[in-house]
Amino acid sequence: MGDRNTYKQGMASALGCSIWWGIMPIYWQMLRPIDSVVIIFYRIVLVAVVCFIAAVKVHGMEEIKEQFRPAGVKGRYFLAGLLITANWSIYIWAVNANYVIQTCIGYYIEPLLVCIFGVVIFKEGMDKFKTVALALAAAGVLVVIIHFRQVPLIALGLGFSFAIYAAVKKNYPMPPLLSLLYETIFLMPIALVVVIAMEATGNGALAVADGGKYFLLLFCGLFTAFPLVLFANAANKISLFSLGLTEYISPTLSLLISIYLFQEPFDGIQLAAFGIIWVGLAFFSYGEFQNQKLEKEGQKTAENQIDDR
Repeated sequence: MGDRNTYKQGMASALGCSIWWGIMPIYWQMLRPIDSVVIIFYRIVLVAVVCFIAAVKVHGMEEIKEQFRPAGVKGRYFLAGLLITANWSIYIWAVNANYVIQTCIGYYIEPLLVCIFGVVIFKEGMDKFKTVALALAAAGVLVVIIHFRQVPLIALGLGFSFAIYAAVKKNYPMPPLLSLLYETIFLMPIALVVVIAMEATGNGALAVADGGKYFLLLFCGLFTAFPLVLFANAANKISLFSLGLTEYISPTLSLLISIYLFQEPFDGIQLAAFGIIWVGLAFFSYGEFQNQKLEKEGQKTAENQIDDR
């Protein structure tokens, strides 16, 4: 019964996280007419503040300092902070510039690009399912390029920035809350100076937003950190395969919102491109399921051999 309840709690957290991220484009567009650049700098500051307060409460100052001491951590997390900030910046700008569909492509191909980096940099295995998935994802992007006669830079920027970010963080396990704190704390002083300068010169949020919009802006740090807590809870209670599958809910919701709420143009060719990518993701997910199944069987065999002894 306990395992079943744990699974239910983990799955609820995973679904909550994915749904939260999927509907976030509504929040970012609600902040108009605040400029995307202003939102980005506010987000850096407020995420750092929220994560610091939460990290002190959850982990304590000593653990915050302890995790920060090993050689190379500062430089690696500074680089990770630059990469994830670039990812956020592309996403927020794209949403407010009515390119939500491109962000969806980016988040669909993101796990496949992470897979490529794993194979190329860390010499991870490449099975037939991943090969087919990558080929289909590339075909889907190619359809978009041919149809619009331009490279989907937003989608590729989102996908590659996150894949590089994942590669930088590989082999540096850390609690998610502390990780996000370290990724923003270096940039926070610079971002705070920029926010103050923009507000002082009349180019910030206060110059264009009413009280309600500004109050809503102040929640962007909390709205970023909260789904992270859900994700961390899910990662500890369900399999990575199940967690990975739920992550596809987010771009799917965003896609539906972009078509039916934001009225972004979406034609048959785009639908075909998404269809190709979806088929690729199905192959990828099936391959991951088979790999996980084999790992479990191997573990059971090893445990049985130990018991026999």
